[in-house]
Amino acid sequence: MNTWRNASLAVTAAAVLALTTACGQDNGAETPNGQAVGAANPAGQPADAGYGAGGGYGSGAEAGGAAAAKPAGQLAVRKSGDLGEVLTDSAGFTLYRFDKDTPNPPKSNCEGDCAKAWPVVSAEGAAAPPGVDASLMGEVTRSDGTKQLTIDGWPMYRYAKDTKAGDVNGQGVGGTWFASAPDGKKAEAGAGGGEDGGEDVAGGGGDDKAPADLAGLSVRKDPKLGEVVVDKNGMTVYGFTKDSPWPMKTACKDDCLKKWPVVAPVDPDDMEGITVSKRGNVTFNRPDGIKQQTIDCRPLYTFAGDTKPGDTNGQGVGGSWYAVGPDGKLVGAPE
Repeated sequence: MNTWRNASLAVTAAAVLALTTACGQDNGAETPNGQAVGAANPAGQPADAGYGAGGGYGSGAEAGGAAAAKPAGQLAVRKSGDLGEVLTDSAGFTLYRFDKDTPNPPKSNCEGDCAKAWPVVSAEGAAAPPGVDASLMGEVTRSDGTKQLTIDGWPMYRYAKDTKAGDVNGQGVGGTWFASAPDGKKAEAGAGGGEDGGEDVAGGGGDDKAPADLAGLSVRKDPKLGEVVVDKNGMTVYGFTKDSPWPMKTACKDDCLKKWPVVAPVDPDDMEGITVSKRGNVTFNRPDGIKQQTIDCRPLYTFAGDTKPGDTNGQGVGGSWYAVGPDGKLVGAPE
């Protein structure tokens, strides 16, 4: 029995070592995508980072104090059923606004126990999503000195009972809490536009699914480029030749991220048509604190210049940016 157990442990250790070596994870900075987004105390997160035992952002409630404000990172926009477009942080967690706050001047009225259930979103390092007016973003200084992110004056929060990316468990709580639309307005039922609200994926030869029906990452056939990876909104996914998959390093920082937003982490079971083994599709914990999805350890981005599903305006930009194929290779990139 002990011999079998030791052999099993050895095989497991070898598999982990193989993944670590493949992605160059020799410093513990990158997290394998087997760790679900928003799971309790994800690898690389300090114990007091604001993740609760249930996997969400509510650890402050269990610890007896408000969770420390966590930066939003690169904000994103996702379609959430009949709510339409909602704002999320870089890890895909929904951002909320509180009717009892005031936008002009910005003021938060969520303190104490309220802030345990509704952790504050820090304004530090926040970046506007592509296509959203960056001037809508601001900050308000809370009583404890924290700089809280505001959208059109409304302070932003997460919800402790949202345990994974895409959850909207805070929607409508108490009749005062609502997911934030990209412009800071309330996302409410019916905003999705009904059966005709979704825009079909362009690209000539795709499966014509609306973005809301797509997996977190999937593949479409572009008439010029062939098979390329798209995100859950049908937007083309790109790689940067100046990045390094082994070990994972990024050369796109600061202003670069305004044009090339990172692809937020995706559950490995929410990928369709990707031919790379799940073990090679990991989450990259960037030096700037943003979590980024990879395919075959290659960091993934979208392009701010793509305005609708099926666009490939980022292809070949600067001789360094190329659409990513289902095998993780850059389509059309020089060898």
